[in-house]
Amino acid sequence: MRRSRLVVFVSSVLLALGAALTGAGSAQGSQLAATGGYVALGDSYSSGVGAGSYLSSSGACKRSTKAYPYLWNAAHAPASFTFAACSGARTGDVLASQLGGLNSSTGLVSITVGGNDAGFADVMTTCVTSSDSGCLSRIDIARAYVDSTLPGKLDGVYSAIRSKAPGARVVVIGYPRFYRLGALCLGLSETKRSAINGAADYLDAAVARRAAAHGFVFGDVRAPFGGHEICSGSSWLHSLNLLNIGESYHPTASGQSGGYLPVLDSVA
Repeated sequence: MRRSRLVVFVSSVLLALGAALTGAGSAQGSQLAATGGYVALGDSYSSGVGAGSYLSSSGACKRSTKAYPYLWNAAHAPASFTFAACSGARTGDVLASQLGGLNSSTGLVSITVGGNDAGFADVMTTCVTSSDSGCLSRIDIARAYVDSTLPGKLDGVYSAIRSKAPGARVVVIGYPRFYRLGALCLGLSETKRSAINGAADYLDAAVARRAAAHGFVFGDVRAPFGGHEICSGSSWLHSLNLLNIGESYHPTASGQSGGYLPVLDSVA
């Protein structure tokens, strides 16, 4: 068998196996949440910044009724629902203020965290306002942080979750690639767009490794966001929004329902 055909064959087998495993996990997670409740932790990608329809009670955390945790709760009606994710949250914020809803009966936990620790906002600001070389230099700093410091911070969060919710299925969800490459697009150069996508991949790989080390499931949103990146013509991500700067580079309501929710459904 030629090598290219062998690669395709092996990939197909692994995909089929993965689908079978995640299908089984979905049933397990839904059953656990039905009896023990669901707790949603993390940063703005979990709170739903960019999706609109924010709960007034959430204040600056900007928890949206169109965010994937809220949608999952509405669809599955778990025994209880704690929506603790908050805009701008870093790992330390999760540890300090988001774990109160966890207990020994919690059945399902979801979380996105790590992007703010790695300097997401400053990376994007630098890439928008500086040269290609300035953008790449700032991304290099972020990647070094992901190598040296972020793993320990993620370990702290994941260990605390497991300690407080020993029986829960924990789903750690990653971040999408931001840009469609090779498309005519105003704004950032192709060099910057490619580097930002690479940084997202680098962060996701680091998060996935630490999640696996704790026995957690990693939910990868890059495939469902494929074809819906900025510059795609059908974007599920806000580009730079000068009227509401905080929503820039965050998923739209469609990104939450079409990108994040199906991933949680498939692995929960």
